[in-house]
Amino acid sequence: MDTEDFMLTCPSKKFLGVECLGCGAQRAVVLVFEGKFSEAFHRYPAVYTVLLFFFILVLSCIDKKRKYTAFLMILAGVNLAIMIVSYLYKHDHFFSL
Repeated sequence: MDTEDFMLTCPSKKFLGVECLGCGAQRAVVLVFEGKFSEAFHRYPAVYTVLLFFFILVLSCIDKKRKYTAFLMILAGVNLAIMIVSYLYKHDHFFSL
């Protein structure tokens, strides 16, 4: 059995033929856990900030004494910026006339 058997299919890519901002994230996370850090970054540049975001999110649920909201909002903004820039970079042929 392969990890590919358990990966979700992107509805945007499947039905519209266009990748979404999250395409590649699942495979990048798997590559991180396999120790292929460079490949993971090339597959999905926001992989490390997304993992940090989820780590801090879980930490905020465990540690109720500290406020993580501001840091989580900053990380969400950074993630979104990285996702948009990498998406545009990957699909620059759509935007060049």
